[in-house]
Amino acid sequence: MAVNSIRFTRSNNRRVGIQRFKAMILFKKRSVLPGFGPALGFTLLYLSLIILIPLAAVFLKTAKLTWPEFWQTVTSARALASYRLSFGTAFLAAVINTVFGLCVAWVLVRYRFPGRRIIDALVDLPFALPTSVAGIALTALYSNQGWIGRWLDPLGLKIAFTPAGIVVALVFIGLPFTVRTVQPVLADLEPDVEQAAASLGATRLQVITQIVLPMLWPAILTGFALAFARAVGEYGSVIFISGNMPMKTEITPLLIVTKLEQYDYTGATAIAVAMLVVSFILLLSINLLQWWSGRRTSGGVT
Repeated sequence: MAVNSIRFTRSNNRRVGIQRFKAMILFKKRSVLPGFGPALGFTLLYLSLIILIPLAAVFLKTAKLTWPEFWQTVTSARALASYRLSFGTAFLAAVINTVFGLCVAWVLVRYRFPGRRIIDALVDLPFALPTSVAGIALTALYSNQGWIGRWLDPLGLKIAFTPAGIVVALVFIGLPFTVRTVQPVLADLEPDVEQAAASLGATRLQVITQIVLPMLWPAILTGFALAFARAVGEYGSVIFISGNMPMKTEITPLLIVTKLEQYDYTGATAIAVAMLVVSFILLLSINLLQWWSGRRTSGGVT
């Protein structure tokens, strides 16, 4: 009896396996989506045409320089000053956008008030507005005779044609990245968790620091990385408000364009490679920190 039961079980399992195999074959024949192989091939082809080949061309152009020539170009006083200005203002703008972008996302998600949809749409305005138009508008506002600059000038505060103006422009173009990255994660975070913690005696500060922020931390780091990457390579909105003074308010993208206008192509690509390598290291560090924090958060939840 036991032997017959075992034989029946084996035959039944074999029959089920054959049916599943036939279903998989039928699905593959009728499916309009490509399989893993074609999809991966299309992905690699697209990335190669859009990203890898242009970057390889930059490195090949820079390879024409000898190492002493390359090092002299990328470590010149003018280049170092542009690095400090570009990365410093980009980092400061990303930090400001992270703090205030979190506040904007919190208000848009947690509260209902008249005009909320209008404010939500205004967040995406820097995406649609040409960067050159944004630069001209910000310069008109913060210059000595502008609507805002005329009130700041008597106080000794100058925004336009200073590094502070660059930070203002980078904050303007980077805000949507932090808001749109944090907003959906915050929307999925149920308020019941916060209410339960409050009912157990947790203060508002404890709820924010021990419940809300740990859940939002990976999204916050992602928004910071996106805002930072966008700010490092920004050109259009900065050149109008910065003043473009070498060693003072000259950003690295402008220095690259200047060398291109002087037909110094190898010098331009050398600075571009140096900036690319530094940006890649910084973004890789941020992504590793994001991965570590996300893994830690998921481990704490489970």
